[in-house]
Amino acid sequence: MDGFAAIVPEGVEVFSVSALTARVRMTLEEAFPSVWVTGEVSNLARPASGHVYLTLKDAGAQLRAVIYRGVAFRLKFDPRDGLEVLVRGRMYVYQPRGEYQLVIEELHPKGIGALELALRQLKEKLSRKGYFRQERKRSLPRFPRRIGIVTSATGAAIRDMLEILGRRWPLAEVIVRPTRVQGEGAAEEIAAAIDLLNQVHQPVNWPIDVILVGRGGGSIEDLWAFNEEIVADAIFRSQIPIVSAVGHETDFTIADLVADQRAATPTHAATAVVPDRQEWWNNLHELRARLHEGIRHRLELARRRLDDLAQRRAFRLPLDRIREAERKLDDTSERLQRAGKMLLERANDRLAALAGRLATLSPLNVLARGYTLTKIVDQPGLLRDATAVPLGTRLLTQTARGSLVSRVEEVRPPSEDNGFSESSGTTTS
Repeated sequence: MDGFAAIVPEGVEVFSVSALTARVRMTLEEAFPSVWVTGEVSNLARPASGHVYLTLKDAGAQLRAVIYRGVAFRLKFDPRDGLEVLVRGRMYVYQPRGEYQLVIEELHPKGIGALELALRQLKEKLSRKGYFRQERKRSLPRFPRRIGIVTSATGAAIRDMLEILGRRWPLAEVIVRPTRVQGEGAAEEIAAAIDLLNQVHQPVNWPIDVILVGRGGGSIEDLWAFNEEIVADAIFRSQIPIVSAVGHETDFTIADLVADQRAATPTHAATAVVPDRQEWWNNLHELRARLHEGIRHRLELARRRLDDLAQRRAFRLPLDRIREAERKLDDTSERLQRAGKMLLERANDRLAALAGRLATLSPLNVLARGYTLTKIVDQPGLLRDATAVPLGTRLLTQTARGSLVSRVEEVRPPSEDNGFSESSGTTTS
């Protein structure tokens, strides 16, 4: 400092950088131990440490800010660039760099509640992952044998559900897995209970047909455990159909959207998963009465038809039909015999006529009139040309009564008189 004595006015304190920064830090932090600031989020970063670094800005200035890990973990929504927020924090100077920043201890979205914003953001995320698709939702069994319930063991909801299930369908076995349904750690317990019921579920040997998840009414903060992503994941991966029954009819949670079916209240959920024993009993009685009435009606119709058939002539005088058939059979037989006799006579007549014609044409008749048939021995065919037969040829001649064997001694041509006449009979040389 001695070297600057001529420059620095007398009585003026000269600070080192560290001292001035420390004085500024003390002054700033004492002046703003708690301050509310509104602005737009920008340059948001999330390093591995878990802290959140960001800048708050408006049209005229920027302010660096940090959300330490403990506060960031408790945030209900996810801060993003461009989001208008209202924050409460304290001013802090980072002395090694001489930079000041706002340490945020509360963060609220501007114009909308933090829980509502968190709900919107989670809905968008799960919708992109397909958690709300209608085609993945399963139908409930009509007659459940075993029902699981995930809810508080001390609330009114469990009492109402057990009373309704026991009254409507006492055949079903009910398994209660009690959990906390609000407060810190409730969402993790609900998800673990759903996973446990799925672990003990055996589709063949020991099936759990449906799970009821829910609680009675309350504020959005009371119901918030059913808006947590961990519960949505457990419902989505469940092998067992799940009915969500959270709060009252006007309350909607993420669990309602992911579940296979949503019930307005726990009471409605218990009513929806089981049939009404009394209603089925009444239906069975009605069906039995209708069955008896149908059988009685069919029997009455059959009796009437039987009476009608009994009055018919065929049943009153059954032998008449047989005798009438016998008469018809006799008439038919007689007609067949007459027809056969006529056909036989006609055939005989035709046969006699054909035999007469055949006899007229028979060569035996020709032989009977004195004619003969001559052929060369051991050769086929009749002899028609005498000039073609050599002398000495043996001939076979057929007459009306027997045959002759001769030998040719002379052949006369046709122009010569052979000495045959009708009075002299037939000769063969």
